[in-house]
Amino acid sequence: MSRRSRKPKLLHIGRLFPNMLTLLGLCAALTAVRFALAEKWDIAVGLVIIAAFMDGIDGRVARMLHSTSPFGAQLDSLCDTINFGVVPPILIFLWQTYEIKRFGWACVLFFAICCVLRLARFNTQLDNSGHSTRGERFFQGVPAPAGAILCLCPLMIHFWGTENIQLLNWIDSPIFLCLYMVFIGSLMISNIPTFSIKKLAFSPKQTRFVLLFVGVLFIILISEPWLAIPLVGLGYLLSLPASIYLAKRQEKKSRS
Repeated sequence: MSRRSRKPKLLHIGRLFPNMLTLLGLCAALTAVRFALAEKWDIAVGLVIIAAFMDGIDGRVARMLHSTSPFGAQLDSLCDTINFGVVPPILIFLWQTYEIKRFGWACVLFFAICCVLRLARFNTQLDNSGHSTRGERFFQGVPAPAGAILCLCPLMIHFWGTENIQLLNWIDSPIFLCLYMVFIGSLMISNIPTFSIKKLAFSPKQTRFVLLFVGVLFIILISEPWLAIPLVGLGYLLSLPASIYLAKRQEKKSRS
């Protein structure tokens, strides 16, 4: 008796589009190292920002196309390790902290380890479909993409021009940059609750103010990008006390 041949189930190319975005982000981040070696720092930092943008949209695209999967979640996490845990501290090392040699490289390793531990902890909170099982308004620690952008903020301020504000002359100091990398890495593995932008809520009456803020931020970003991004990073760091307070208040309400 002849067995009827079974046709293999075909996979629509559109379902792979989120994974393609993830890999494009990886290529952008790794290419940033190449431009850093050529001392084209602005292009290198811009490529890391592109990688962060890709990381921000690939998950949403996957949910829109109903193509979320454990494979996609793990691929995203592995790429994040390189994009945000390895590339940014290497850029800082090639820029300035190489002058301290061993200590500068030790800080690069510390940042990378913190990022890997942060992502490993996040992966343990994923269900089989790749979604977080915590379901909270807050992250635990600073997310890896935010940590990468914060790590590169001193370099962006350097692009903007430290001569504009004389008090920022120390921002190029290798010692400061090493300590700053350790600080940001520690925030990533900390238990500090940080705001999840995707889950921020506001009343309808506040809509016009939120849109006005976004519009002003976009204008600054277009005219002075290397100033706007560090300002956003500074605002993010300053928001940590508020996120801690609101997270504790939410925890008390859930217990009562």
